[in-house]
Amino acid sequence: MSKNLYTLITGASEGFGKALAMECASRKMNLILVALPDSKLQLLAETLIQKYAIEVISIEKDLSIEENCTMLYKQVEELKLSVNMLINNVGISSTMFFSEGNIGFYQKQVKLNVVATTLLTSLFLEMLKANKPSHILNVGSLSCFFYLAKKQVYGATKSYIYSFSKSLRGELSSEGINVSVICPGGMNTNETIVNTNKSNNWLARQSIMNPEEVAPIAIKGLLKCKEIIIPGRMNKLFLLIDKLLPSFIIKMIANNHINKFKSYNTGNQPTNETVFNRSLEAT
Repeated sequence: MSKNLYTLITGASEGFGKALAMECASRKMNLILVALPDSKLQLLAETLIQKYAIEVISIEKDLSIEENCTMLYKQVEELKLSVNMLINNVGISSTMFFSEGNIGFYQKQVKLNVVATTLLTSLFLEMLKANKPSHILNVGSLSCFFYLAKKQVYGATKSYIYSFSKSLRGELSSEGINVSVICPGGMNTNETIVNTNKSNNWLARQSIMNPEEVAPIAIKGLLKCKEIIIPGRMNKLFLLIDKLLPSFIIKMIANNHINKFKSYNTGNQPTNETVFNRSLEAT
């Protein structure tokens, strides 16, 4: 890759973002890494510089604040850096009934998952056009294909990312910009999620992937200009089952999924559920 071109990755300090940064670095891509303040991002940058002899710029900003997205773009411009690959990874996950959350959390989730991705794409669009062939990778989720209990707002934000990416791809293909969306299932992104994933049944655990496994699939698919990237055989199987099963069965599964959680909340034992249902909860 040309010395003066950079890949910008948001949410790069841990989990999937960090794995993406390491994968891109291993491919000798120069990087602009963005994460929250006090996230030890500079330490990651220094490690990548020493290991892969690339250029890495670290920028700490809270992208849930719209002004910071604009400030990020202006900072990149002031540093005279040229971006030809934008990876919109930043976001907040959640698994809870809608009534258990609060409006402040949901607003921040929408701002990070939806607004930040949209705004950064808009801000960097002309730069990407100037440095074509260019790439945009948006990080969606397998949950955008299913309607799961406790995933209502999160799943909706990822449905937006999926639709936004597919439409944008059609618009920008003639401009020399590839747009891909990756929709991973459950990932062991931090200690809390790892412990939650361990409590799932055997089949559900087979669908869980580590960020280090997903990142190479993501970048390989992006560079091959794939429209939709689904990592993992089990996740592909879930999508196939969803397409093959009649809608009334899917609805029964969804209702059973909700009843299972309600049983847990009331202290009762859950009703019988299918392996398919419990596996989806892992996403």
